[in-house]
Amino acid sequence: MTTGKTVLQRKLLPVLDFMLHDWLKVEELTSRNRFEEHSRETFDELLNAASEVAANKFEPAYRLSDEQEPYMADGEVVTPKESHLAFEAYRDLGILAASHDVEFGGMHLPRAVDLASRIIFAASGHNLVPAMLTDANASLLVEHGTETQKRVFAVPELAFRWTGTMCLSESQAGSSLADITTSAVPDGAGHESDPLGPRYRITGNKMWISGGEYDLTENIIHLVLAKIPHEDGTVDPSTKGISLFIVPKVLVDEESRLLERNDVTLVSLNHKLGHRGTPNAALTFGDGTHTPRGSRGAIGYLVGSPGDGLRQMFHMMNAARIEIGVAASSLGMAGFATALDYAKDRRQGRPRAATGKDSSQPQVPIIEHADVKRMLLAQKAYAEGGTALALYAARLLDDQSTGSPAEAERASVLLEILTPIVKSWPSEWCLEANSLAIQVLGGAGYTRDWPVEMYWRDQRLNMIHEGTHGIQALDLLGRKVRMDAGAHLGALGVEVRGTIDAAKRIGLRAEADALSGAWDELLVTTVQAWSTGDPAEALVNATPYLQGFGHVVAAWIHLDLAVAATHSDHSEAPGRIAAMKYFFAYELPRIGAWLGVVARREALCRDVNPDSL
Repeated sequence: MTTGKTVLQRKLLPVLDFMLHDWLKVEELTSRNRFEEHSRETFDELLNAASEVAANKFEPAYRLSDEQEPYMADGEVVTPKESHLAFEAYRDLGILAASHDVEFGGMHLPRAVDLASRIIFAASGHNLVPAMLTDANASLLVEHGTETQKRVFAVPELAFRWTGTMCLSESQAGSSLADITTSAVPDGAGHESDPLGPRYRITGNKMWISGGEYDLTENIIHLVLAKIPHEDGTVDPSTKGISLFIVPKVLVDEESRLLERNDVTLVSLNHKLGHRGTPNAALTFGDGTHTPRGSRGAIGYLVGSPGDGLRQMFHMMNAARIEIGVAASSLGMAGFATALDYAKDRRQGRPRAATGKDSSQPQVPIIEHADVKRMLLAQKAYAEGGTALALYAARLLDDQSTGSPAEAERASVLLEILTPIVKSWPSEWCLEANSLAIQVLGGAGYTRDWPVEMYWRDQRLNMIHEGTHGIQALDLLGRKVRMDAGAHLGALGVEVRGTIDAAKRIGLRAEADALSGAWDELLVTTVQAWSTGDPAEALVNATPYLQGFGHVVAAWIHLDLAVAATHSDHSEAPGRIAAMKYFFAYELPRIGAWLGVVARREALCRDVNPDSL
């Protein structure tokens, strides 16, 4: 695999090359029917092409999109010219649909390689194109939509002619989706026979819609959660009453031809700390600004059955959560590449000998200083560990869809328990990596002359959207580790124990023993958390549990990478060993503090009087 020309691409591509080929062995996937037309050469060609576009179109536009934030004009969003050029270059590359079937414009690319290409673009300018949500939107329709809905809506999205969103949140509901008030009523006589799906009129407001408005594309396909009232006008107060609707910004016919404007109105843009290049919108549906076909309410088409909306939307959300891990890791990689390059070039200070500093000696690059090495090793461990975790999840997706029945079952179980970690661990620790990148650059890192402050601002959102840290923690400790009487946790344990045994065979016994002890501590903590059977006691410290669990998983990933590195002559192999040793020396020992409060069911945060805060 050749390398790109920029600092970022020179750092990123060899890491991906090692992880895909020396560790995950993705070339072996070409023996499966779905991937038989591919080879290592086609994988490398695609990633090199992605790197070229990312270097030439995304990297130059990234900072500009942050400084020239999208703005409203006449009810529409205006984005910089450079954002248009990046969008067009990505669309022309034609890889959004790469992992999909040919009938949807795809090329049967393995998800692991597909996700690697997204890492390249996310590191180079993640906020320039709404690829993540558009693909997740279209994938949901491919899974749950009718044949007509797939052809009319999903295919143009995957061609990147149109983009997609997901509209869940409302200002009064937030993450509590049972409290949404957006409603959907049948659109008159014959509404069930519309060829695009049962037709409803949607009214309500949605908040925090990434890509809710763009001037980059001719149409936007909103997937909207709403409740269908009962005949007496009441609505189900729980999530069971939620249905899912396709609500296009511009209505279309059965041939995907654009018709009239739907009653979807941009109310305002949210001005964020980061992700400033992506318009984040508040939308209203059915306020009468536009009146398609003569009556009030935005036209929406039901997906699947009434009341099945939340289950369907989780198909999109779980895909998005893995991609949040990708975005977080990619920003960590971008900051690390900048800090590493700066540390090699910036000269300051002199070597310290036993007799003190010799001022007659020339200054040394700051990478020679031990504390700078510490900060760079931490960034490497966080960013590259997160990248490996995301790619591992993508490799599981390939096994889930194309492996033997046993491989598919194993992959499904592991994805179930690992998804909260794939989303949350890079989001937290690559934020720390970006903070350390600023620290390495010192005062320069705090200025806009360097991109590391922008990476930190953009990174900060990842702990919040697509399910906050607290939500991921409750899902992990409250549900995932207890599924099937702990069978999912046991399945992960099989993988961890396999890496421990492999590490012992090649002489990494100290690290293998440390991971074994950490895994045992995690298992004991899980039992102790639930020993009283009271969810209020078990879940009060769900977030420290998530942190401890995530660090154990990251240690396992790093050790597994190190095992692969000992069998490889790849240029990245020594770095894999160094990152692993740093993680085991400095990071894995942290888990005791996190898991300790979980094991003893520390009640402070539950019982503290709010008046004391």
